[in-house]
Amino acid sequence: MTEYYVCPGCALLCDDIEVEIEDGKVTKVNSACRKGVARMKGCSDPMECTVDDEKTDVDAAITKAADILREAKDPLIFGHGNSSSQAQQLSIDIAKRTGAYLDDTSSFCQGPIIEAILQDKLKTCTLDDIRHKADVIVFWGADPSNSHPRHLSRYSYFPRGNERQRGWEEDRTAIAIDIRKSDTAEICGQSNFYRIPMAADAEFMEALVSALSGKVPKTSFDFDKKKILQLANVLKKAKFGVICVGLGLVYSLDELEPLFILMDKLNEVSSFHLLPMVGQYNMRGFNQNLFDKTGYINRVKFDGEDNSVKHGADFSVIESLRNRSVDAALIIGSDPLSSLPLSVARYLAEIPLITIDPCRNLTATKSTVTIPCALSGVEAGGTAMRMDGVEVELKKVIDTDNLTDEEILRRIKEAI
Repeated sequence: MTEYYVCPGCALLCDDIEVEIEDGKVTKVNSACRKGVARMKGCSDPMECTVDDEKTDVDAAITKAADILREAKDPLIFGHGNSSSQAQQLSIDIAKRTGAYLDDTSSFCQGPIIEAILQDKLKTCTLDDIRHKADVIVFWGADPSNSHPRHLSRYSYFPRGNERQRGWEEDRTAIAIDIRKSDTAEICGQSNFYRIPMAADAEFMEALVSALSGKVPKTSFDFDKKKILQLANVLKKAKFGVICVGLGLVYSLDELEPLFILMDKLNEVSSFHLLPMVGQYNMRGFNQNLFDKTGYINRVKFDGEDNSVKHGADFSVIESLRNRSVDAALIIGSDPLSSLPLSVARYLAEIPLITIDPCRNLTATKSTVTIPCALSGVEAGGTAMRMDGVEVELKKVIDTDNLTDEEILRRIKEAI
């Protein structure tokens, strides 16, 4: 009997993956996309256990990490998108105990969309709903052909769902709205591609709302009004529509109000749902875990004395580093020295830094303590949450000598 595994390559968490194992290593991965294959084959540069750049054992590294967090006045705990839900919950506990700043990558990507969904301000659905029911799919500022390579084939455009037996040929319409003609836009076709200027998404939404209301749409940029009216007619006829929100849309909007207005209008004239195109495999899980415990999804600061929690932009990873408000940092499954602006990353490299990750990265090279952990979904099990909020069980594929991120964080918590 064939055994299937879940791929932690992205937030689709595809659960139909077959692997071949030789000498305790994954040598072949079937069904996964190129991102999934690379992830499941493991690190090309595994991390070593170190303290002050000297190799050591895991016990000494955990003791040093606990000392750093205990002695820090305002530590930062950041990452989490590539950690199991169990590890994330322990990270929240450590942040409470140490009075830490706590944040993740959603702070500067899909966070506003996920927060609005959790607050019931936006109507959403599952990937399975899309596969079985969706007849109109809008990729807005998103290019899943590259960011989530199996999205179109497994869930959105090409599958033959229970209510979409004739598939993409007759039962589905795919539309791309973007500033450039992406690979996904090529699949949608020229007639269903709407190229808009950079940062014009809110204005295009306003024009689309006008068209949906039976009015002549207006834009300050040169755009064929007839084509906007045609798009409005397609959206009106949708029986189950979905807008897949990419970073191109998120970064374009100063606030979500234009999106709220559009979604309200679409649900007056048809039935539309919204799905954030989350990247890291368990970013959505961290947002849910923190929301359940605090009512917030990111950007929080705990008070270690009375367990109160503060929330706001000043407590984000970027602002806390820019303001030099933190004096130590624990980084879990992330590489902020590679991804954050140089102006704030410089300060991160100056303070005591702890990195927990399966793979060596730039942040690890500047860390006081590095602790290699098992690769979740390959060398360790646990649970994670897909981009649509569905919880998925991860299964261990191969053994490793490394502790899981959950075990490491539990031992740090006990040692503090």
